[in-house]
Amino acid sequence: MISSNSEPNSIPSNFLERFFKLKQHGSNVKNEMIGGITTFATMAYIIFVNPSIMAASGMDHGAVFVATCIGAAIGCLLMGLFANWPVGLAPGMGLNAFFAFTVVGEMGYSWEVALGAVFLSGVIFVAMSFYRVREWIIESIPQSLRFAMTAGVGLFLGLIGLKGAGIVVDNPATLISMGDFTQPSALLAGVCFLIIAVLSERKVFGAVLIGIISVTLVGLGLGIVEYNGIFSAPPSIAPTFMAMDIMGALNISMVSVILAFLFVNMFDTAGTLMGVADRANLIDPETNKIQGLSKALKADSVASVAGACVGCPPVTSYLESAAGVAAGGRTGLSALVIGALFVLAIFLSPLAAMIPSYATAGALIYVAFVMISSLQHVNWRDFTDSAPAAITAFMMPLTFSIANGIALGFITYTVLKLATGKSKDVSVCMYVLTLVFVAKLMFL
Repeated sequence: MISSNSEPNSIPSNFLERFFKLKQHGSNVKNEMIGGITTFATMAYIIFVNPSIMAASGMDHGAVFVATCIGAAIGCLLMGLFANWPVGLAPGMGLNAFFAFTVVGEMGYSWEVALGAVFLSGVIFVAMSFYRVREWIIESIPQSLRFAMTAGVGLFLGLIGLKGAGIVVDNPATLISMGDFTQPSALLAGVCFLIIAVLSERKVFGAVLIGIISVTLVGLGLGIVEYNGIFSAPPSIAPTFMAMDIMGALNISMVSVILAFLFVNMFDTAGTLMGVADRANLIDPETNKIQGLSKALKADSVASVAGACVGCPPVTSYLESAAGVAAGGRTGLSALVIGALFVLAIFLSPLAAMIPSYATAGALIYVAFVMISSLQHVNWRDFTDSAPAAITAFMMPLTFSIANGIALGFITYTVLKLATGKSKDVSVCMYVLTLVFVAKLMFL
């Protein structure tokens, strides 16, 4: 007997039903497959973008490509089997740029030390996920600063994309100015952004991926991209595997870097998981609590540690998972499908190496605008909330550092609240973090 919402009676489908509780979540194997494929298509751009960004730090492009796929697959496996959530994970956008362009490029640390900082931030995140410290910090930091951090990372990504494409260039008189749109890189990056934006607004499946591939094909036609094939045996992951320098990252000057990796990852993860939980009907209507949130956070935090071991920036949950949920995904089976597709993507290394920088720049600019929209949630009527939020967001691109933006925003918030008689709005956690950031700016 076959029910209307389940697959034919068989050992595999029965096992999947029992393990993932498909019927309980109003789903079936077919829906989970479709949901997983949909989520993968919306986030697959990371397998092209992340190696391009991380290679700027001196890391081996091929090894990072494989590490990206493996790190994402491990994260999806943990999320699916341990938390039973339909969420895809992969190296986080923004943090990869912070890793390559700030920690390595501006601060001068080696990529091994930066990877050590990612590892340590992941270990701290894991420890916090098993105790109430995580909840204490999340609840202690004002919402305005949380939204500002997301927007600031977006602005930081946008500036990197614009600079990489040559849309904005340095200028001795004005610091920056308009680039030359007669150059193919600037023009095609702009075209890539517009393609992605239009397709996304029209709800086209895999809009970001389509935009990246489209302008790459244009580059092939113009002779500025060299065809290297599509499939091949995966490159060696040896150059990045277990290459993190943990002792080097234990330097006191790396405290703000570790905290930046930790906070951005933590708040991005919390916001993503809560958003997906709402769409996947994982919120108990009686208690208003999110089912399995603690397990999902633990899976995410462990994935960051595993990602650092293979050579990734922090691995985090992707909001694009909401697309898979909308397509029918409701359980961890969707996450396993996403992970399996990332494993298969390892054999696409020639295609990844062929993607030009202007294509990834267009994707970065689009993602930037999506992230900037979080500023709408800031209370702009209260200057003691809005000014610190604006400083947090805008100082990230202006100082070319996520850590500096967070430090300046937190200090401004605490000082303004205390000086205007609103000390009740400042938590103990904020006092502690403010002192840490003041010490960092004055002495390090």
